[in-house]
Amino acid sequence: MIDLYTWTTPNGRKVSIMLEEVGLPYEAHAVDITKDEQFDPAFLKISPNNKIPAIVDHDNGIAMMESGAILLYLADKTGQLVPSDEKARWQAIEWLMWQMGGAGPFLGQVHHFVRFNKGKSAYAEERYLTEARRLYGVLDRRLADHEYLAGDYSIADIATWPWISRFEWQTIDMNAYPNVKRWYTAIAGRPAVERGYAVPMTAGGVPMP
Repeated sequence: MIDLYTWTTPNGRKVSIMLEEVGLPYEAHAVDITKDEQFDPAFLKISPNNKIPAIVDHDNGIAMMESGAILLYLADKTGQLVPSDEKARWQAIEWLMWQMGGAGPFLGQVHHFVRFNKGKSAYAEERYLTEARRLYGVLDRRLADHEYLAGDYSIADIATWPWISRFEWQTIDMNAYPNVKRWYTAIAGRPAVERGYAVPMTAGGVPMP
């Protein structure tokens, strides 16, 4: 059994979707970041950076924070959703790191300045919206000749998709990125994605372009 500590954010949904995809038994525990529950001393013992998601694997006592590391751990634990071929494996890790270092942080800044603090900084809005559109362009070009980011469906897609699911927060017209739209819609239709999206609670259905 795995304990998952999470909330209804893109980073949280990465891990619940992964757990649903690989079929590992888990129990979800809501950590309400709107009430600062991520600063609870008990949670800090699991996640020293006071961020969700985090897991505790009771098979071996391993506790982990950081969504990208958790995806790699679960992929290695189950032998699923990361390619065994060396080249393909590194492509999956490469695109996982692209999400961790680019798409996640910068789209998160769009949420902060455009969704929640609109009008407070015109410079920040322009900077992060411009970068969001550039990142969508990178993703669209990659998906022009790849069904998924690293060939087969993998942890790279699971990491990236929840961030794209907030395209409305990012004021993105998905029709401008047809390859992203095709990829996004295909993943949205996966039963495990639908289930994982609703963890730790339903917060509306999966957004569809």
